[in-house]
Amino acid sequence: MLLSPSRRNWTGAIRLAITLFGLPFTVCTPGVRPAVLCSSHQLTRASKQIKPNCGGYCKLYTTGNGTMHSPTAPHLKSRCPQYPESTIKRFPVPDDKVYWIQNWPQYNPVSYTAPSVLKKPVWADPDIDSFSPKFNAVDDGVDRTSFEGSYKVENGKPLNPCGRTGLTGRGLLGRWGPNHAGDPIVTRWKVDDSGAKIHHPASNKPILQFVSIKRKDCGEWAIPGGMVDPGEQVSLTLQREFSEEALNSLSLKQSERKEIHKRIQKLFESSGFQVYKGYVDDPRNTDNAWMETVAVNFHDEAGNSVSELPLQAGDDAGQVQWVDVDSSFSFYASHSHFLKLVARERKAHW
Repeated sequence: MLLSPSRRNWTGAIRLAITLFGLPFTVCTPGVRPAVLCSSHQLTRASKQIKPNCGGYCKLYTTGNGTMHSPTAPHLKSRCPQYPESTIKRFPVPDDKVYWIQNWPQYNPVSYTAPSVLKKPVWADPDIDSFSPKFNAVDDGVDRTSFEGSYKVENGKPLNPCGRTGLTGRGLLGRWGPNHAGDPIVTRWKVDDSGAKIHHPASNKPILQFVSIKRKDCGEWAIPGGMVDPGEQVSLTLQREFSEEALNSLSLKQSERKEIHKRIQKLFESSGFQVYKGYVDDPRNTDNAWMETVAVNFHDEAGNSVSELPLQAGDDAGQVQWVDVDSSFSFYASHSHFLKLVARERKAHW
């Protein structure tokens, strides 16, 4: 998932069907952008809604296979010792001191907002002392509500709903409070020359492929994705990010762009499913700014929509290609877990 905060202009946006997802990862990689969940998840079969029993910030979300339950756990990447793309060291936060409910007078977090954010680009808020944002509300087109519910505001600054990170300010993030993103997981079946599905010899299940980009910042393969612009529907973010990251649509002629729009519209109007919606354990998070995402799987069942389009890397992507969904492959951050859930939903090999 590519979460570059830079605002992008887009014309001819098409309304799509919405659905998407995310989860935890324990290794910190400097410069990492995409999201990683702060919760751990497991799949439980369920024919009716299950009430959460783990306290605050639990989530239940549904796929065709059952109900996903994500109990609260201390965010990990949000406490990486060194803040991405900087030499800034976080104030160390042990697991038992993450939650704000724990009294900790000795807590002395480092304050940091990246120079790129302080230059006041269009995608970033002003300094907290120079404007009066409406937190926990849609504020002049900027969605400052959280998927985690109402968050606290202390001394005029929002508090991260998953707890302390060892750093205040905004870091690399543009918005005070939640920074919303969308991640489209576009899949198809791997087929042979005759068009028949290829089954994995170990599991005897059909193999899924997904559109993957190779990130320029860390060189890892990932799901394309990006930030929701002010006033933009998440469904449009999903299409825009996929078009720009995987098809490099901004560089195409108008006639070629129309053909891409037609294919993408066909795919995004198809049946998809939301894999995850909520807080993301991202190394860019701070005590006052954090990532949240909606992840949706769009599947090209017949292989005759996006599958036939030539992939071309754009924006922040180094390379782009169809990649097999397989547990033996290493993907960026929490994306392996996302793909595992998609494979399970599609009854495919993992």
